[in-house]
Amino acid sequence: MTGDNSQNNVPTVLLRTEGEVDEETLVYARTKIDAVLGRPELPAVAGEVRITRASVHHAERPWSATAAVHVGRHEVVVLAEAATGQELVDRLQDRLRRQTEKATHAGRDGHRAAPPWRGGSGAPRPADIGDRDDRTADPHPV
Repeated sequence: MTGDNSQNNVPTVLLRTEGEVDEETLVYARTKIDAVLGRPELPAVAGEVRITRASVHHAERPWSATAAVHVGRHEVVVLAEAATGQELVDRLQDRLRRQTEKATHAGRDGHRAAPPWRGGSGAPRPADIGDRDDRTADPHPV
């Protein structure tokens, strides 16, 4: 999970563990995290994923994970909890994928303009005009 981002876009993500995390869960986690963060269309990726297994036997969800990675200029933070290691890794993968998609698509064309109270004009960009449904458009000027 470590590499040189400048050469071949391999993510530099450190996988750390706390508690009794078995080797099978670690291999599964590396595979799933690499599948999300090692995609060629992503910008440079660097950060850390921490998997923890609580030693308390009465805990309902003894497995937890925290991922803090930079995807290009954007920071992605993901938290997950689960009853088993595999379930935890699956949740972590889903959330990482969803958040990296949001981060990589932020600011691209096709997104709506910021509303006026956030400093934008409130008018849709040309790419958004075709997406509007004329039946729900308000014909009255604001």
